[in-house]
Amino acid sequence: MVTVQGARALVFGGSGQVGAAVIPRLLEAGWDVDALSREGQAPAPGLRWLRGGFEAMPALAREYGAVISCGPLDHFARWYTDGGVDAPIVVAFGSTSLTVKLGSVDDAERALAARLGAAEDALFACARGRGADAVVLRPTLVYGAGRDRTLSRIAAMARRTGMFPLPRGATGLRQPVHVDDLAATAVAALGARGAGGGAYDLPGGETLSYRDMVARVLAVLEPPARLVELPAPVFSLLAAAFRSSGRLQGFGPAAQARLRQDLVFDVAPAAAALGHAPRAFRPVAGMFLPG
Repeated sequence: MVTVQGARALVFGGSGQVGAAVIPRLLEAGWDVDALSREGQAPAPGLRWLRGGFEAMPALAREYGAVISCGPLDHFARWYTDGGVDAPIVVAFGSTSLTVKLGSVDDAERALAARLGAAEDALFACARGRGADAVVLRPTLVYGAGRDRTLSRIAAMARRTGMFPLPRGATGLRQPVHVDDLAATAVAALGARGAGGGAYDLPGGETLSYRDMVARVLAVLEPPARLVELPAPVFSLLAAAFRSSGRLQGFGPAAQARLRQDLVFDVAPAAAALGHAPRAFRPVAGMFLPG
């Protein structure tokens, strides 16, 4: 158990969507916080912002009560294994893409999965060597802060056009997870006994089809937008046209195929070890607006 009184946590990615949710919970729990950001941020009681990143690291304390990484896992693991700082517990966010994209037909997706796997292995090995506990958290599809690259992008496009297209048969199951639930679990991991050395999937509290997930988002927009289901070949041509014009990033054949695949993860290990208790998917319009 990490002693919080007088302890200071170091947070990477503090100005990102996950980090911005983690920091208030750390402060509420009694931690003092050093948080890194590439841009200047307003200070707050108990919170000290350090300007920089992995390519230009500011001066850090030699020891912290905990380190939490809310940014790219591969960059963090490289920094940590190259020296980093000493802390009894390290909590780092990864991604379920490690397993989802491992067998993808897309070379870039397979490479991403390989980087995530290598980063986890390196982090765990280095932490063991230093006598520290390391916990990796793998969220599913994140939402809630208006900064995610899936549902908030869908909402933004639907607000502009009044509709959003999907291919028929987009019935693959999903478990969207609210960013505040991730933050709660990350802070809980700092005091969890016996969780070190493990990676935990963090799904949301409800499993629903991709189509129904998107439909719920469109229904809460102001005004609501319409879901348009297209034959798969027509949707594929439309997506290719948007990508070539620069109006759509990614969403190639591999991503389209996953719309029909179930991406479902077991909440039980994270619930038992970390108290992960995610909410059901009940979106409101403000969750998809930039904060």
